[in-house]
Amino acid sequence: MSADAQASIDDLLDVLDLDESQARTTEDIFTGRSHAMPTGRIYGGQVLGQSLLAAERTMPPDRAAHSMHGYFLRPGDSSQGITIAVDRIHDGRSFSTRRAQAYQNGVPIFSMIASFQDEAPGVEHAEPMPAGVPAPEELTPDEVLLEGADPGLLRMLARRPVDIRHVEAPLYLSADGEPAPHQAVWMRLRAPMPDDQRLHRAALAYLSDMTIQESILRAHGIQWATPGLKVASLDHAMWWHRPARVDEWMLFAQKSPNARGGRGLATGRIYTRDGVLAASVSQEIMIRVPDAR
Repeated sequence: MSADAQASIDDLLDVLDLDESQARTTEDIFTGRSHAMPTGRIYGGQVLGQSLLAAERTMPPDRAAHSMHGYFLRPGDSSQGITIAVDRIHDGRSFSTRRAQAYQNGVPIFSMIASFQDEAPGVEHAEPMPAGVPAPEELTPDEVLLEGADPGLLRMLARRPVDIRHVEAPLYLSADGEPAPHQAVWMRLRAPMPDDQRLHRAALAYLSDMTIQESILRAHGIQWATPGLKVASLDHAMWWHRPARVDEWMLFAQKSPNARGGRGLATGRIYTRDGVLAASVSQEIMIRVPDAR
């Protein structure tokens, strides 16, 4: 493990380490810092992870998040921190509900409702992991595949806290192969995380916003570097099914069932390396392609 890898995880943990000093007896208020981003906009996974953790802070330790539904309302400014207000909507015998709103400059940039549940027995099944997917060791890290590309892009990929390996060729600079509305990526954090499952759930939310839009792009043979391409996340939903560690390899299997009217829908399933279905994700994005008909 390199010093850069550990530094990227330390930075992620610092971003997820929310401050409660502004909390009052009647209000749950949290603040956090933002990742510096080359675009100047907050990375969506950051506010997902922070909002979930803020809501988790109002829960007893044995009541865990099982679902969240959120809307990205405004672009966030990555040069500024974030304030998150949590409303304790409901606490029942087995379930709790929380609303979290993330603010910058006094206006909301993200709104989320999350549900939490005590561990309980019940019926169980899961869609199996896709077969025939190469192991992560058989694939090349994205930043190695792109050696010789724009130095700014390479720095961004090398400094992010996650190692991502595309099963199909990545879409950063080109869209090779036949257009298809699906793809798979292996991902894991670059260095070990603490054992706290609340952190692992929040970090999985952080990772779930990476690459999921690409099943929509891949369906139309569009690469990220397309001049004039505009993509923005509109909403995000996530369901945690079983415990998982984000510092171990996970397969993110993604597909896009629909695109129309300047919007595209992407869904994904996240599996542990041994085939356990850990989480499901869905996201709708705004996508504007120059000269698209």
